[in-house]
Amino acid sequence: MVSGLVLAPLPTGAWAFLGATAGLLTHTLTFEQMFAAANNTVMWLVVVSFFLARGFEKTGLGERIANNLLTVCGSSSLQLALGLAAAEVLITPAMPSTTARAAGIFMPVIKSVSQAVGSMPGDESRKQLGAFLMQAQFQSSVHSSNFVMTAAAQNLLCLQMAASVGVSLGDPFMTWLAGSSVPVLLGVVLTPCVLYWLWPPAITSTPHAPAAARARLQEMGPLSADEGVMIGAVTLAVGLWVFGGQLGVAPVTAAMCALGVLLASGVLSWQDCLQYTPAWDTLIWFTVLVSMAGGLQSLGVIDLFSGWAGGQLSGLDLPWPALFAGLHLLFFGMHYLFASQTAHVGALFAAFCSLMISAGVPPQLAAMSLAYNVNLFGSLTHYASGQAAVYFGAGYLKTEDVFLQGAACAAANLLLWGSVGMLWWKVLGWY
Repeated sequence: MVSGLVLAPLPTGAWAFLGATAGLLTHTLTFEQMFAAANNTVMWLVVVSFFLARGFEKTGLGERIANNLLTVCGSSSLQLALGLAAAEVLITPAMPSTTARAAGIFMPVIKSVSQAVGSMPGDESRKQLGAFLMQAQFQSSVHSSNFVMTAAAQNLLCLQMAASVGVSLGDPFMTWLAGSSVPVLLGVVLTPCVLYWLWPPAITSTPHAPAAARARLQEMGPLSADEGVMIGAVTLAVGLWVFGGQLGVAPVTAAMCALGVLLASGVLSWQDCLQYTPAWDTLIWFTVLVSMAGGLQSLGVIDLFSGWAGGQLSGLDLPWPALFAGLHLLFFGMHYLFASQTAHVGALFAAFCSLMISAGVPPQLAAMSLAYNVNLFGSLTHYASGQAAVYFGAGYLKTEDVFLQGAACAAANLLLWGSVGMLWWKVLGWY
């Protein structure tokens, strides 16, 4: 299955469908198991957020935001990428979902910015700017998701798992922020620069873009009524994403409320939703891949492999720093078998944390470093996380781009967090 996703002999949705058919024919999984993820809330958050992105396109609000962004930092593609990455870090405390940030804000804005300079999804013009900006934001999101404890749902699950093996963190919010601050800020700056150096876009300098954007804004005139409704719907979604925990409103419900406003007001029609193929395509392939990953867990494949590999490492009688590094690499690499960060945490976090502690790794260092690692592998593949499906589904990235550039950025991220991170944690007294 994974080889087909890398080599891409067929579109991702078609390959996933064939994989599901093969799994059913061989009785590896039942029909219910093969499509179990169809009722996953993250799945529907992605789909509904795609419809919100369609609203950005149809009303012209996405184009307006893109042109305003171009007037401020549109003189170069790298400057744009850095500005977008910094913006996500700033809003992570308010929006506790990487998928929601990707689908509700950054994917539609990047798509509008790219289209404003003639870089379109699905053809070679994607390489002019869109592919670079999508990949830069996608890869940078792993750092912004690590910024604060509430930046992503899996962060809280990691802390729960750490507590289950006896790791007490005192003030978890400040502990998380203290440990992440330095490597996150460095990562958000370095990631777009690394991608720009290795895979630069065709359009690198756009000195006339700010003036052209200002002229386009004048042509567009004042906000239309539909744009006003779109702003209201997005404000409603963001407000519920921020305060949903206190109000008992899940992120997917918040997105559904916003979509309901657009449908009821006529800004979007149901036909608009039915015809927005990226949403339905993503629903099919992401559902199959998440379900298959769950099948590996239920069949015992994950436990068997992690137990064997962990036992092999433990049996080498290595000093704890070497075992610590080896377990982190194994924990990271095993995400190729998962299509969900929360599933990965639920299956392996407690076991790996216990292995580290029993080998002599200080408990706080073991728990926190593993928690940060969980976010770092969120951009490893196009099925690695909810935001991965969003950025890939926009049509600017090919599967080979995601795997190759994802592996390069993964190596850079592990090097950054394994060097600067370890030095910073030493300063903090974690070991």
